[in-house]
Amino acid sequence: MVVALLCTKPFQALGQAQSKAFGVPDLPLVLIPHPLGGISVQDVAGRADHALTEIARIIKEAAR
Repeated sequence: MVVALLCTKPFQALGQAQSKAFGVPDLPLVLIPHPLGGISVQDVAGRADHALTEIARIIKEAAR
């Protein structure tokens, strides 16, 4: 199983701290630009495209 945390850049430190607190300090973080609220559907799609690229990279690395 491959797991990653998806979050926006301002929440990176929180995501890292929580992953350590829950015993998974090496949990991959997929960072997307902030904010998600109040933006166009096209901008959300762009962020999703970026996230999918990173998630695919994480899955490929885990398969090695």
